[in-house]
Amino acid sequence: MKKVVTGNEALAYGAKIARAEVIPAYPITPQTTVVEKIADFMADGEMKAKYIKVESEHSAMAACIAASNAGARTFTATSAHGLTLMHELLFWASGARLPIVMGNINRAMGPPWSVWADHLDSIAQRDTGWMQFYCENNQEVLDTVIQAYKICEDKDILLPAFINEDAFYLSHTSELVDIPDQERVDEFLPPYELQLKLDIDNPMGFGSLVMPEWYMEFRYKIAEAMDRSRKKIQQVSKEFNKMFGRSYEMLDLYRCEDAEAVFIAVGTMASTAKEVVDTMRKEGKDVGVARLRVFRPFPVDEIRELAKTVDFIGVMDRSYSFGYGGAIFSEIKAALYNSDYKPIVKDYIVGLGGKDVTPKVLEKIFTDGLKVRTKGLKDKEIEWIGVKGLGGW
Repeated sequence: MKKVVTGNEALAYGAKIARAEVIPAYPITPQTTVVEKIADFMADGEMKAKYIKVESEHSAMAACIAASNAGARTFTATSAHGLTLMHELLFWASGARLPIVMGNINRAMGPPWSVWADHLDSIAQRDTGWMQFYCENNQEVLDTVIQAYKICEDKDILLPAFINEDAFYLSHTSELVDIPDQERVDEFLPPYELQLKLDIDNPMGFGSLVMPEWYMEFRYKIAEAMDRSRKKIQQVSKEFNKMFGRSYEMLDLYRCEDAEAVFIAVGTMASTAKEVVDTMRKEGKDVGVARLRVFRPFPVDEIRELAKTVDFIGVMDRSYSFGYGGAIFSEIKAALYNSDYKPIVKDYIVGLGGKDVTPKVLEKIFTDGLKVRTKGLKDKEIEWIGVKGLGGW
């Protein structure tokens, strides 16, 4: 069935056809319509699940943890300050090895208050042990929900994940989306079966105190599972493509095979970047775009393969860090440090708080990257784009 839906509705449809069984719900702009749509499904008898109205996002994640630990497939959604309010429990969910799937609508953090697109809310959770997917369009949003359950619930993974979509660019924008038949989704995604769970007939302890001699081993197993998830993500994508005809890579390459300079984009700005690449190619400028779809686990191998073919990589971070450069810039530099291939890498901080990343802005970034490729990185290694008073952009 093809239907014109928003990104938030795509998340809700994904939860519905993935047969999520427990939905803890708390509103926050611009996420609210996700849980509202799920409430509509349940009120109309289209979805059988337990809908829990909680008093905060912290409680929403607590309810997901309890339900998942009892063997139920869970789903919730949040944004920005809601996600950060969950911070404590995000660690609990991954530490307990619970395959919870959550939608996050990427929104800027305050103050000053903003409800527009920015990746800092999810980037700030990079060390919580959750897998992170960043979507380019509404179809990918729906498809990633289905795939995420299959990845997370694998007995060799058992980690949670959240699916990110840019506020308003996707959350409130309608696109034509192919919603798969329930029977085919059921064939692709088996029921959730947890081997060790809360059971009054077989009582066990979960999350108890562990002494120092064993704590590190628990964290090592999470790291191992995160590393294994790279192969699982690729495998599930191939299976999904075979059944539904749509394929997704951890690093989506666009006209990179003969590019002199490649620019890393995340989320919806990748679509605009691809249009700019086509325009500049017609002008004889060999640029390409690599869309980072998966941030956790980080696609180290794909980044290193890309580095073999180009002299310059420009990273467009839609978040910032008070360390050295944006988080994605830092990860890419770290991935390449011990590699035999070390192209020039420059960071462009762009689009914070929903500031438009227009074709004109991207063309200037790409032109700057081509210049840096030939003349070297003489000026800023990290450049904030579009800040009032800095000029030139």
